[in-house]
Amino acid sequence: MKFKPKSASLVYYVSDIARTEAFYNKTLGLELERMEGAEPYWLQGALEGGLELIFFQQEGVRGNTPAIIFTVHDGGIDDVVADLAASGVTIVTPVSEAPGGWSADFLDPDGFGLGLWQSDDLPRSLR
Repeated sequence: MKFKPKSASLVYYVSDIARTEAFYNKTLGLELERMEGAEPYWLQGALEGGLELIFFQQEGVRGNTPAIIFTVHDGGIDDVVADLAASGVTIVTPVSEAPGGWSADFLDPDGFGLGLWQSDDLPRSLR
């Protein structure tokens, strides 16, 4: 299976989700929606160009956030991770549960963290 990303999200880990919500909604005028399923909640919104911004309240380490997360649209996140590993890519976090689906994290050649996310409506493997 050859994975070709079609969309991506920028994910930030922030120390104060309410402060982040006020800044992006009121100061920058972005419409971030409160999403349930993570404590206390997470924020999600898209720019007009299509890039999605997501904010979780949790400790973030510089260099690990923001993170680019590629969406697996057709299912098969297990297959994509297996193919990446077979290509020599370092898998940091294997496929695991995430809000609304499944996720996995890996490194690019310079050690930058990248991730995958797939809706739980889709099959984890197509093989």
